[in-house]
Amino acid sequence: MTMKWDKLVTAERIGHRAPKAEDGRSPFNSDHDKIVFSGAFRRLAKKTQVHPLATNDHIHNRLTHSLEVACVGRSLGIRVGQELKSAGKLPENVEATDVGDIVHATCLAHDIGNPPFGHTGESAIRNWFTNDGGELLKNMKDEEKTDLQMFEGNAQGFRILTSAEYHPYDGGMRLTYATLASFMKYPWTSLPTTENKRPKKAKYGIFQSEASLFDEVASAVGLIKKEKDWYCRHPFVAMMEAADDFCYGILDLEDGLEMGILQWDQIYSILSSVICDDDKNYLENELNKNRPGRKPPVIRGAVIDAYVNSAAKAFLENESRFLAGEDVDLVSLCDPKVSKAVKDAKTLAKEKIFTHPRKVELEIGSYSVMATLLNVIGTAVLDYTASKNHTFKTSRVIDLIGENTLPTNDYIKLHKNSSPEYLAMMRAIDFISGCTDQYATYLAKQFNGMGETR
Repeated sequence: MTMKWDKLVTAERIGHRAPKAEDGRSPFNSDHDKIVFSGAFRRLAKKTQVHPLATNDHIHNRLTHSLEVACVGRSLGIRVGQELKSAGKLPENVEATDVGDIVHATCLAHDIGNPPFGHTGESAIRNWFTNDGGELLKNMKDEEKTDLQMFEGNAQGFRILTSAEYHPYDGGMRLTYATLASFMKYPWTSLPTTENKRPKKAKYGIFQSEASLFDEVASAVGLIKKEKDWYCRHPFVAMMEAADDFCYGILDLEDGLEMGILQWDQIYSILSSVICDDDKNYLENELNKNRPGRKPPVIRGAVIDAYVNSAAKAFLENESRFLAGEDVDLVSLCDPKVSKAVKDAKTLAKEKIFTHPRKVELEIGSYSVMATLLNVIGTAVLDYTASKNHTFKTSRVIDLIGENTLPTNDYIKLHKNSSPEYLAMMRAIDFISGCTDQYATYLAKQFNGMGETR
């Protein structure tokens, strides 16, 4: 069984909506624009990439990281698209640039579900629901509890794109099926991951609240079904993931240099290995003219070009494997020099950057911040759902998060197999995970009676 390109690049939109015909803009361009103009995307500017609450304006945040990943992904997608188009494998109405636009859009959105404080924020949410907040889950089904106790930014991202942003509970951003399927990095639900029944333990991409939308998207593009609530990946996921890895393998190191954690020689010894000798001679001459902080841009283009060329070649050589639904990592299929450079860069970042005292201090504090928000808001949404005779405090919390943003009665009836408490708690998660690092910290102080007046 194999997937077909004509379905994989469909421009039909979620809800089986026909794509709009617009002069000068393809449906995939429209996907890109909808993501960029969303509040969820804009808030990435104040969310942690690696260093929480960074005061240095040159350090990456989730927004600048996403924009850079999108640039690399677009180039990679166009390179692959050109070859697929030349070979007559794409539908007549789909251009090589459309492949680039789809990958570009998914790269823009790949971190859109990240909570405050990045992966530490994810861990803080999981920790709270597993311990102090466990009592709030008592009326929920096992699979619903697992969604919260194993909270995943990837699943929250799919929820934002399909449910929470623009048109709440009615298609969300209403993106094309091709873009949504290419976004699904882990196309399975949470519960089986606890028993090692999925390719990656504790990683998943779909909440129970979006399970029916997940099936709709997977069916529309023709993903291969493996089991209930588990499909193979869309081939373009591999390009999005590779673009992300490439940027991690360059830009995290640049941040380390900017913060004085790394030295230029440590970075150059890794990245220079992928640059051809002819280019290296010229670039080294240019490097000698610059101080360390200005050296990264000199070689960045050559490194990214080497990464993209290698990834495009590897994707095309393994096209049949991707179409067969094999779960393969594109970076591992690249030229050994490229694979090693990316791996060595990640190792250096893990050993030197991720253990920096400032980062560790703020990450520890983020657990208290997230616990405060979850306790106040989580308790309030359940109180509000359970009875009309809720407390004054609950009323004020609901005023803050917006009563009109809570699941409607029609939505709850439509999801009759879901616990009302679970659906309400997911709204609390929408609000909390949507907070920026700064707003989450500010709000926790306010909730604890230690805040400042605006």
